[in-house]
Parts: sequence; C-alpha cells; structure tokens
Amino acid sequence: MKPSIVLAGWLCLAAPSAAAEEAGIAAVSELGRLNGQALACGQKDTAAWLRVLVLSHVPKTPRFGEAYEQATNAAFLAQSRDGATCPDAREFTSRLDGISARLRAEFPGQPAAEAR
Repeated sequence: MKPSIVLAGWLCLAAPSAAAEEAGIAAVSELGRLNGQALACGQKDTAAWLRVLVLSHVPKTPRFGEAYEQATNAAFLAQSRDGATCPDAREFTSRLDGISARLRAEFPGQPAAEAR
C-alpha cells in the first residue's frame, strides 16, 4: 500500500468529523457557561470541578480552549451585569452531572470523571 494512502486513512480515523467537532465545541461552551455562572455566584467547588473536567477530558487545542474561555467570560459578565438569581448548590450539581454525561458522549475516548 502506498504511504500516502495509509497516511490519508489514518488522518480520517484520527481527525474528528466537522459535525463531531462542532458538537464537542458546543459541549465545551456549555462547560464554560456553567463555569462563568459558578464563578459569578461564588460556587468555588463547582468551578474547580469544571476546571478538572476540562483539563482532564477536553482535547487541548486552541479552538476548544477559546470556546471555553469565551463562554466562561460571557456567562460571568451576564450573571454579574444582569444580577440574576444564582442557582443553589443542588442545581449546580445537577447541571454538572449533566455536563459530565455529555462529555462522555462527545469525547468517548476519554471517559469523564463523575461529579463529586
């Protein structure tokens, strides 16, 4: 087999499809939104756990990192600016469990840790 055919086949297996990458970006953005809200609401435990999830399970690429940071900043500013009522710790935990499950679906090669 020609090396170029082998390389092309390997790249197809290694690179996620555009749809899969967009779904991953959406999941990472959801993580960022919850992180921004948790930070604005003083939920330090939730924010710390979200950071662990991101560092442990999300691919380390600029695109994923930027999506997480942008979503975090936007959610933090919106929560602070709008003065919305902060969810209680139980609500944060429930949303964190849901996001952890979504990470398992979007990044199946790296099973997400269970929330607290």
